[in-house]
Amino acid sequence: MSMSTRREWLKFGAALPLAMHSLNLRADAIPKPAPKRIMFICNSLGFYKPYFFPKTRGDLDTSRYLKSVDTKNKLTVFENLYHPGMETSNHDSEKSFLTGTPKPEAPNFVNSISLDQVFARTMGTDTRFPFLPLSIYDRGWGCSWNDRGVAIPPLHDVDQVFNKLFGEEDLSAKREQIQKDRYVIACLKRDIQQIEDQRLRKGSATSKIENYRNVIVELEKQIAHEAFWLDTAKPVVPDTLSDDPEFAFSTKIANLLELSKLALQTDSTRVITLSLDWIYGAITVPGATGGWHTLSHHGGNQNKLDPLSRIEMDIVKHLNQFLTDLDEIKEGDGTLLDHTTIIIGSNFGDASNHTCNNLPIIVAGGGYRHQAHAPARKPTPLCNLWLELLHKHSVDVGVFGSSERATNLLAT
Repeated sequence: MSMSTRREWLKFGAALPLAMHSLNLRADAIPKPAPKRIMFICNSLGFYKPYFFPKTRGDLDTSRYLKSVDTKNKLTVFENLYHPGMETSNHDSEKSFLTGTPKPEAPNFVNSISLDQVFARTMGTDTRFPFLPLSIYDRGWGCSWNDRGVAIPPLHDVDQVFNKLFGEEDLSAKREQIQKDRYVIACLKRDIQQIEDQRLRKGSATSKIENYRNVIVELEKQIAHEAFWLDTAKPVVPDTLSDDPEFAFSTKIANLLELSKLALQTDSTRVITLSLDWIYGAITVPGATGGWHTLSHHGGNQNKLDPLSRIEMDIVKHLNQFLTDLDEIKEGDGTLLDHTTIIIGSNFGDASNHTCNNLPIIVAGGGYRHQAHAPARKPTPLCNLWLELLHKHSVDVGVFGSSERATNLLAT
């Protein structure tokens, strides 16, 4: 592993609990039930609402974008969900997609922990990678934020991600690196203790020192987690990534979803985020070329809506293939999709006007009794759904973000 790649992973700074050891089961023992998994996909420029939402309540066939989806019986499209406090947030609203923290455009904004990181604390303990944050390009932040509100840099290079998940490692070099990391942490702990002792003698506040201690504890857990998995062989997986320079944008999305499928299928992780963050410049998909961001500011102009819809339909095409692939992988008493909750959504309800009401939200899989299309009777905080997802996965919290209460949006 290169030093730059290692630094990237160490920057995560998220709490990575120690994996739990389990006793070896006898060959004739009853197999464990399939584990629960979860994935969040944020399409940062949203979807054109008249083409996305069904025109007839409950009938996905009346949605231009969703009528061709093959897993309609295993998903629910929600309407009338929103994030409070995003009225002037513009593109910064993406920072709060999985946190619900208001006013992300404010100069003194400090984010809170993102939903995926809460799940990683309980669902990520038994896998090599407690969570996997992905994005289209190297912006430095995506959907994931740690409990100090610090962005967790996502991974964007598909070859590097594949190698991280399934590539061979120089185990001796990694053991040496872990020893060096432990030595550095021991030195930091010694220095921090000396500084704290000096401040106590002077009667100074030590809140910042406590924050540093917390960071070190997190890094110690991360290094211990890496050491635990050091002698466990990675899954052997063929490289099925595509290479199509003509449609690089479309291919990148397909590859990120393929990597997500492989990571879930091999139980390399159970928590994934994917930020389909908009990029500058023109992109090409089958049937259209243009600036995705520029086209999203269509103002109702059909000359912009036509190529924009091609881009959005191309994204939906890849999402449909991803869901279909998961549903074709048999696992236990169902499929991989049945045991994985996939949330597809956006921070924007209308990217053209930068509004954050009536967000396009899909929940697929997870074994729920899906309703196909479920418009809420009145505007409802998206964090109500986030809170319900936590409860459905046995995470006992009373509130998350801007949630008012856990509403019964998902039937089991």
